[in-house]
Amino acid sequence: MAIDGRNLQILANYCAAAADAMAFTLMRTAHSTFVKETEDFSCQIVSRDGMAFASPRSFGAPWYSGIDYGPVLALIDHYDEGDICITNDSYAGNVATHSPDIHIWKPVFHQGEIVCFVVGHIHNTDVGGAVPASLSRSLTDIVQEGIRIPPLKIVRNGELNEEVARIMRLNVRVPDQNWGDFKAQLASVNVGERKIHEIIARFGVEDFLQGIEGILDYAERQARSIIATIPDGEYFYADFADEDGDGGYPCRVAITLRVQGETLELDYTGSDPQLASSLNMPTGGRERHPLALVGVTYVLSTLDRNLLLNAGTLRPTRAILPPGTVMNCEAPAAVGMRSLTCALSQIATIGVFSQAIPDRLPANSPGGNSIMNIRTSDAVNRSVVASLGPVGGGAGGTPRHDGPDGSGGLSAFLKNTPIEINEAEVPIHFHRYGLTADSAGAGRYRGGLATEMVFEIFAPDTLVTARNRNRSVFASAGVLGGQPGGLSHFRTLRDGEVIEHGNTDVIRCQPGDIVEVRGPGAGGYGLPVQRDEQAVLGDVRCGFVSHEAARADYGVVIVNDQIDQAATARLRSEMRQQASEHFDHGAARNAFEALWTPERYQLLTTFLAAAPVGWRHFLKQQVFRAVAAGGDTDTAAQMHAIFADLRQRYPAMNV
Repeated sequence: MAIDGRNLQILANYCAAAADAMAFTLMRTAHSTFVKETEDFSCQIVSRDGMAFASPRSFGAPWYSGIDYGPVLALIDHYDEGDICITNDSYAGNVATHSPDIHIWKPVFHQGEIVCFVVGHIHNTDVGGAVPASLSRSLTDIVQEGIRIPPLKIVRNGELNEEVARIMRLNVRVPDQNWGDFKAQLASVNVGERKIHEIIARFGVEDFLQGIEGILDYAERQARSIIATIPDGEYFYADFADEDGDGGYPCRVAITLRVQGETLELDYTGSDPQLASSLNMPTGGRERHPLALVGVTYVLSTLDRNLLLNAGTLRPTRAILPPGTVMNCEAPAAVGMRSLTCALSQIATIGVFSQAIPDRLPANSPGGNSIMNIRTSDAVNRSVVASLGPVGGGAGGTPRHDGPDGSGGLSAFLKNTPIEINEAEVPIHFHRYGLTADSAGAGRYRGGLATEMVFEIFAPDTLVTARNRNRSVFASAGVLGGQPGGLSHFRTLRDGEVIEHGNTDVIRCQPGDIVEVRGPGAGGYGLPVQRDEQAVLGDVRCGFVSHEAARADYGVVIVNDQIDQAATARLRSEMRQQASEHFDHGAARNAFEALWTPERYQLLTTFLAAAPVGWRHFLKQQVFRAVAAGGDTDTAAQMHAIFADLRQRYPAMNV
């Protein structure tokens, strides 16, 4: 049959169904909660040269729909039928992007020739390393982040490589759990291989191979058509992590978006230097690396829900990723928290597009989704390492409706784990897991509410990890008059004392400690004074907004569960009626940027780009300290004086 029009759509549906079957097999046979409940995994079917053309439609993480496996496929010199390959090395092909993400791939043969590969990854709860769950902001090089497996054949001609398998099991904290997840991965790619053979039997091998290119081309045409509706121009936005390391300074991700006709360019120049912490992203400078362009995928699919997501979707887009920066680090930089930086890049991407098409995109999502992990022991001293699930916030308010509560926007694919399962598998007790009142940014359409998790520790020397802690200083921005979302917090209640942890991500707990973690809220869209009064009343009745916040933020006075119309009318007439800026970032970021203006940051970026990579984070810290101590002086003169002093003090940096 000819592969065009209707038949191409039928083939695309068959391929997506095959990817669904891979994902369902993986999810139903995995051992760890993080895979079988949270669904932090991916499955794809990729062309012979590595371009993803089919992904699950409703399972797993959507970040990898446009992935290019080509660089890692090329690192295996020869493939035979029955081979399955593996890697989690972030610097080998830049497909695995931190150590817990173990990727595998299997060639699919037809009559002795490779026709495609079935691939996928899971996030292992632990792969060894310096801390339980393997990841912490405080780690400084990739060797600390667990076992690294170079690209190799873990299964050769259908036979498991037992030597490698023993090394894998020996170097992790819960080997049975990891091995159970790995066997689920093997089952997934084997199911994918079988489904591809069924598709080829139906369509024929030539039409299948032709159809792969047709599917990729169709997605590219769709993407170009969407991009053509966006006004040409150049747009800039930056977002910040609270800290670039333990007790550090803010970490900046900056994007200049250039829209021209049917093409996009995202220039990350102006982002922070490579860090001596684990927020770095190992993109290898690849201009269509999926993690650098996840935000583009989200924007395009928001603008057209019928968009086919695959590697063809990203063809009209390129990213500029300066080397030696947080967006394109060099080995052996730690990369475990790359998901936090990736979230910042997604927010910055939506921020630049929001300026071009503000009536079609939402306010900021939180970008501070804490993945809660625990290492503890049970009553018989058995070691338990588990993921308790994500604690984040909802999505930003949109031009037409409120942001979803609790989970939405950038992290909606991470499912929550029911507390019944956590309490059955981990010796802890939950006091609370739910939505947090007054955490959403107010607006005509409010942001999504944050979640809060509170649990009690039963065993001594329990380690709790809150990976990707953020937004305890800088809030999620509101748009066009919408207010920023609420801040996050992380604390322990011990013997009546409250211990605040800020953005610390690994803490040691003792029996009786109560751990409380709250996610950040999302930004609101539009002026709060324009919000429907009945919607405010409904939020108050549901416990989402307090009476005090209804009055202060929305100008709605509620007495005896009813709106006081006269008082509300008077109060609303006194409130701001027009948005003064496109974004409202909140007081903390406004104060920071009053000192760290775009001019000052550009001077810093230029200075750091000329320094050796290994010096850049150190020099950034020195400059920040000097600026903080320098008082209010001429920006350019002050910065150049600081740079000259550093060059004189540290001659080894001058290359």
